[in-house]
Amino acid sequence: MYKLLLFLLFIPAAVLSQPYVQVLGIAQDGGYPHVGCKKECCRHAIADGYHKTYVVSLALLDPESHKWWLFEATPDIKEQLREFHSRNAGTYPYLPEGIFLSHAHMGHYTGLMQFGREALGTKGLKVYAMPKMKQFLEKNGPWSQLVSLNNIEIIPIKDNSIVGLNKVVNIVPFVVPHRDEYSETAGFRINTSNKKYMFIPDINKWNIWEQDLIENIKSVDIAMLDATFYDDGELPGKNMKDIPHPFVTETIGLLDDESAATKSKVYFIHMNHTNPLLWDNAVQQQVVDKGYNITKQWQEL
Repeated sequence: MYKLLLFLLFIPAAVLSQPYVQVLGIAQDGGYPHVGCKKECCRHAIADGYHKTYVVSLALLDPESHKWWLFEATPDIKEQLREFHSRNAGTYPYLPEGIFLSHAHMGHYTGLMQFGREALGTKGLKVYAMPKMKQFLEKNGPWSQLVSLNNIEIIPIKDNSIVGLNKVVNIVPFVVPHRDEYSETAGFRINTSNKKYMFIPDINKWNIWEQDLIENIKSVDIAMLDATFYDDGELPGKNMKDIPHPFVTETIGLLDDESAATKSKVYFIHMNHTNPLLWDNAVQQQVVDKGYNITKQWQEL
């Protein structure tokens, strides 16, 4: 304890006040354990006192201003807000300054319902959305009611535009290829005075993205990447080409020849309940031994 106190005393005040990211959830849209699943993967969670892993979400915290921003409005948003507030009570408000949405799949925006008249009844809560996502919310109920009652205020954002949040933090959304039935899909660069983050919870395959994955990883300090499925064949009886994502094994294969420094920037996130990175210690260790990271719930980055 004495050594820890000495260490903290000699950390510059500027470092202690730098913005950072906290992970509020790491699971794919259906969460973990998954509804109706009785297989080995979800038995691990149920046997562990019904340990719940929330759907993927991030908080961006600015210790200087005591403001924070949320990325994704998940079906678990009630629990995520409650636990975030419990962990940060007295330092940050219950609600974020704004919410950034990546796309219109259930795990990424349906939590907005908690801000309507039937629940919290917020006033003018900022929601940052790409053009098609904005139109989807405005034209389709029940989301359109959130707009008409001013529960939320949609702030339009565009591909590769800079969204300044304050003097030390800006966000750059960028379009990625995905199953865009209702909206486009965005990834986000989170640029702070201290760190640069990249957040891509959903994408089809790296080889159809117009940008170079490796160069993008090298340009940031932390890259949180889609890890929905670990490998092909993970969903017996289903054609996984119908739900394309980059397998974790594919991502690792692309980075095999890269330096340890580059690999160490990768944090796998957005894991389906079938993905052994959620529950298989041996597979987890193999990935860590190769130099990669598996994002943990409530981890601070």
